[in-house]
Amino acid sequence: MKNIRTTLAVAGTALAMAVPLIGATSAPAFAASRDGACDDGEFCYYYNSNEAGSVSDFTGSISDLGATQPTCYEFKGGGNGQGVCVKNNAASVWNRTGQTVRVYYNSGFGGASQDFAPGEKGNLNATLKNNNASHKFLSGGSSSSDNQSTTDDFDYRTRGFDAKNCTAFAAYRIASRLGVSDFSNSWGGTTWGNAGDWADAARRVGVSVDTTPTVGAIAVNTVHKVGHVAYVNAVYSDGSFDVEEYNWDNDLAYGTRSHLHVSNAQRDFQWMLHF
Repeated sequence: MKNIRTTLAVAGTALAMAVPLIGATSAPAFAASRDGACDDGEFCYYYNSNEAGSVSDFTGSISDLGATQPTCYEFKGGGNGQGVCVKNNAASVWNRTGQTVRVYYNSGFGGASQDFAPGEKGNLNATLKNNNASHKFLSGGSSSSDNQSTTDDFDYRTRGFDAKNCTAFAAYRIASRLGVSDFSNSWGGTTWGNAGDWADAARRVGVSVDTTPTVGAIAVNTVHKVGHVAYVNAVYSDGSFDVEEYNWDNDLAYGTRSHLHVSNAQRDFQWMLHF
């Protein structure tokens, strides 16, 4: 695999050199500061893990990093990977901006994602490593220091719910992050059932139910078909929040959504459960 990536880097560099200057107008409009060095105020991708290898630096959101030379955003700094397109080739990042930056699996800010807080550096998770397509500088400050990065680490145990459904994933988050290791469809001596029934089930067993989003809360939708549940992983100062979930925009699969609200809208949530 390493030899293939090295070959691509050489080929990509050769292709870029072969393109006449007149064709440069088709390339993205790079900021002047994109010099392959990770400076203060920039969000930077690295070709290798642990912030190693060639660097590609950015000062704003990019909806599509581009997959082919000469129109892609490439790794510009010296070192392993120089000249390779950043899309689907990054292994780690360093966020030197004052905003949280979210890296996405798909172009157009879609699919699985992972957040990096201001000043944070780290490796892309197993879902996003060499599978990064876009990133967004999130607006608005966070109201919680406990905001959590997103990752599809679901163990696929059903815990009494339908496989790969929102309820099974929420049950996993309750068991793995909220300290209720034995949580299941019969936890507390009651049946939790469909997602839309979770708020009532929580009340029956004494779990706090309100309309205040907090990191670690289980968000409950009671108005969409049989309902929906999701795990709140970030909360913002304007009252909006982000969630991780299964089986919403992605059938029987992982997804994230950003800046949702407590409201009666079909895509929002009506209740928050605090375990």
